Amino acid sequence: MRWLALRSRAVRPASELERRRLNELFAALCAIASPTGSERACMDRVIAELRGLGLEHEEDDAGPRAGAGAGNVLVRIPGRAARTVLLCAHADTVPVEGGVVEPELVDGAWCNARPAILGADNKAAVAVLLALAHRVGVEGSPVGLELLFTVAEETGLAGTRALDRSWLRAELGYVFDHATPIGEVIVAAPASYHLAADLHGRAAHAGIRPEDGRSAVVAAARAIAAMPLGRIDEQTTANVASIHGGGAGTNVVPGRCRVVGETRSHDEARAEAAMTALVDRLQDAANVPVCACDLDVTVERVFAAYRHEDDAPALRAAEAALRACGHTPRRVASGGGSDANALVEAGLPVVNLANGTQGAHQPDERVSVAALEGMVDVTMALLEECAT
Repeated sequence: MRWLALRSRAVRPASELERRRLNELFAALCAIASPTGSERACMDRVIAELRGLGLEHEEDDAGPRAGAGAGNVLVRIPGRAARTVLLCAHADTVPVEGGVVEPELVDGAWCNARPAILGADNKAAVAVLLALAHRVGVEGSPVGLELLFTVAEETGLAGTRALDRSWLRAELGYVFDHATPIGEVIVAAPASYHLAADLHGRAAHAGIRPEDGRSAVVAAARAIAAMPLGRIDEQTTANVASIHGGGAGTNVVPGRCRVVGETRSHDEARAEAAMTALVDRLQDAANVPVCACDLDVTVERVFAAYRHEDDAPALRAAEAALRACGHTPRRVASGGGSDANALVEAGLPVVNLANGTQGAHQPDERVSVAALEGMVDVTMALLEECAT
């Protein structure tokens, strides 16, 4: 058997039995559809796995406040070293088209047999943490562990933002929630601002008295057409996610419309400026006489940007563990947020590591067996590094 050479000791890679159990558990978790708001069944499976290992868990009351179907779940496992490390994964997914996931293996990778997401974001990490819990339950952990399974991550990290920071005792932590090759270490992530705009025009009969109406949909369309969207600069993006209006029939000038969007940037000021541009375009369109509307706008700063120091201990430990497992570490700045954003903002130094999944939020989402299994070895090596 190959052994991983670390500074302090050799680490045994996962056995064939452990790898088989990992794949079976991952498929079972993915088969439980758990879009945000419907996490209960998936979280119950997580809890059942923990109980089967003789581990006590705690569940907080974040669910109702976060719009989730369950609370965040935490389990503590003692270790040989005094240091405590947090490992975090989220149990919710984006909506599942058709509501059914049928995991299947195709050419050495897990995918969904249906035209919908697989849920590897982030159930690949959930399965890895449960496999880790099984391993250290038998062999012991080099460090104290806090395994945190969160909810409502896909809706602005709502579950983690609702979490009581005093609940956690860890000194540092990791999430495995970036759909890129193993080896990428996320050193920076952007701030995110959300926009919800309601335009109130005037309904009228579209065939008899269209001139009496003021179309909220036309106003929204004018605004969106004028907005700077997509990649604004190397640090900043903007997006309109949805537009909802009308609905009473084709013969009614729509009097109401809602526009939902976001801006992101590694520079807080740029994120704010990009959001200001979206709001300005909405105000301009709402003042055009042919579609004049009242406008109600809500802007929320969802999570803050962060950037780790080059010599941060959590970064150094992650890179050493990756090298020990044969991966070349590569530091990257991500355009996506994760639970790490909320935890860093709460004062806990947490690093997000790529876990080898592909196509997150897409119907062709997949993760190779090699990547799924490889993250177990990386995680064990990471704990050894954190113990030194």
